Amino acid sequence: MDVDSVECLSLPDATMDADDVGLATTLHPHGALLAASSRAAPFPNPKGGGGGGAGGMVAPGSSVHELLECPVCTNSMYPPIHQCQNGHTLCSTCKARVHNRCPTCRQELGDIRCLALEKVAESLELPCKYYTLGCPEIFPYYSKIKHEALCSFRPYNCPYAGSECSVAGDIPYLVNHLRDDHKVDMHSGCTFNHRYVKSNPREVENATWMLTVFHCFGQYFCLHFEAFQLGMAPVYMAFLRFMGDENEARNYSYSLEVGANGRKMVWEGTPRSVRDSHRKVRDSHDGLLIQRNMALFFSGGDRKELKLRITGRIWKEQQTPDGACVPILCS
Repeated sequence: MDVDSVECLSLPDATMDADDVGLATTLHPHGALLAASSRAAPFPNPKGGGGGGAGGMVAPGSSVHELLECPVCTNSMYPPIHQCQNGHTLCSTCKARVHNRCPTCRQELGDIRCLALEKVAESLELPCKYYTLGCPEIFPYYSKIKHEALCSFRPYNCPYAGSECSVAGDIPYLVNHLRDDHKVDMHSGCTFNHRYVKSNPREVENATWMLTVFHCFGQYFCLHFEAFQLGMAPVYMAFLRFMGDENEARNYSYSLEVGANGRKMVWEGTPRSVRDSHRKVRDSHDGLLIQRNMALFFSGGDRKELKLRITGRIWKEQQTPDGACVPILCS
């Protein structure tokens, strides 16, 4: 069949008025997905004007937005956009997954491009998909996905490392989730003192020791203690993660200290954001790292039982009028 003879499905006007669109699936600020069938209020255009320039500003849930949604993965479609002989469309990634068969009518897909739908996409301006979480930005269709990968309003993944937890949401939601679902210890204050005892220091099957959440300076911090295999021997590691974005994490510092028998090791650094995965932080060794022999030395006794006491503090540096930086502990 000649490609030029194939027509796309009829499309509504890309510059449709926002009053004519309805709200579809959105992300709840607390991580849950909500579906609403009622009509939505017009989506505001922060840049001014009703049409966003030459292209149409289309809210999520509009019929145009739904036409650009792949029926298989439900993600927005980007060129090349494929279609079957009956005009059903899907994205290029899913074309291979459905073995070249249209998921709607089961007809063979071939290599037909829906050029009309690609042109419609080029004319659109869309709000960030995290607009319900507070992001006010509007982007041309093709640059929207790059912004969303780094959007500061995107949900955070659960920082608990003891299981493959798929929960995501804003920080207040995750704090409640850690307390209620993972039974994580919660503490207030910017200093800590933890003791870890393990009868067989050579066993590291359960890599994560514990996760403790601290609340200070109006923020939340995750303190990780764990053991893992490095080369042929176990090592023990403690590090802090900030429950917020990286640019906020840079406002804080922390120290960790372990010692006994007249010796001590001290780590001082900036907490990593929970945007960085637990594994990424651990594998970069960005924290207090204690080799097994040193850990056993700190434990004392017959060196057959691990007894580590790790202390630390969190502070925020404040600049004085004369330009000096003074560490401020929380009250």
